[in-house]
Amino acid sequence: MVKEYSLLCLENPLLDIQATGNQELLDKYGLKANDAILADPSKHLDLYPELIEKFNAKFVAGGAAQNSARGAQYILPPNSVLYIGCIGNDDYGKQLKQVCDNEGLRVEYRIDDEHPTGRCGVIITGHNRSMVTDLGAANHYKLEHLQSERIWKLVEEAEYFYVGGYHLTVCVPAILALAEEAVKKDKSFVMNISAPFVAQFFKDQLDSTSPYWDYLLGNETEAAAYATAHDLGDASVADIARHLANLPKKNEKRKRVVIITQGTLPTIVAVQGEDGVQEFPVHAVAEADIVDTNGAGDAFAGGFLAGLVLGKELKESVDMAQWLASWNVRQLGPSYPQPKKEYTPSQ
Repeated sequence: MVKEYSLLCLENPLLDIQATGNQELLDKYGLKANDAILADPSKHLDLYPELIEKFNAKFVAGGAAQNSARGAQYILPPNSVLYIGCIGNDDYGKQLKQVCDNEGLRVEYRIDDEHPTGRCGVIITGHNRSMVTDLGAANHYKLEHLQSERIWKLVEEAEYFYVGGYHLTVCVPAILALAEEAVKKDKSFVMNISAPFVAQFFKDQLDSTSPYWDYLLGNETEAAAYATAHDLGDASVADIARHLANLPKKNEKRKRVVIITQGTLPTIVAVQGEDGVQEFPVHAVAEADIVDTNGAGDAFAGGFLAGLVLGKELKESVDMAQWLASWNVRQLGPSYPQPKKEYTPSQ
């Protein structure tokens, strides 16, 4: 039996404003058809209302860990997942809350009165998507919110903590507070590298969390970035996974597990103290059925987290992750199919 809000996730929430556009719209804002950039306040801020008012935009709860939280809740019983981050005191924030509520995801946001809710404008042209992100309030989470009496009570009740690597750019003390709680109470602490730039340019922040990792997730490009930042030479993905698994660890009651995805190639899993690595093939999806690979890694993390919360063995948790990712790529954007699919283990 899964207890209520057993999984608590922390990162940087965004409201994805997603619409089918055209070349004229891209040209107006100086955008490429297939790109991901940060918004330039001098020329991109009018994009968001224009997508809503003129292009019939769809709202999706975004941000990597929020995508994963939605994915875990998609599989788990109602009221299993809680997500924490920071939004603005505005209509975009209200819309983001509503989208999460519609998907059954509980959110406990810090409300920032000085910055707008983080937004990602997504312009779809054919098979291309141009993403323009204004991080806004997502960059202003505060430890005080996490440690407030009401929120910390939820922290104490949770059994699994998941933090996306993007939050290393925002509030490392909040990450470490969750990590220390995990060690103190022997709870599972799960981290995701999230992006190559995190491993490269936030190396010290990432390293400060490494003793707490019970599970670390990433992909092959993030693993390569970590290897470069830590002078591991031309180490293979398997070598990097083993290195990460065997870093010093605070909670010695749990062996660290490192999981590295490789797109359509097998997922690599290394376990602390074990010489070899395990390989798990992905769930095959026909080329004609693939709509959008954006968010597949977030879906993988969501499926894996659901497996952990359900008490599944490592092999089945990875399989559940592969399953959810395989359905995610058949949707537009970081979304999950409706009506809801039931997990079926691979043979």
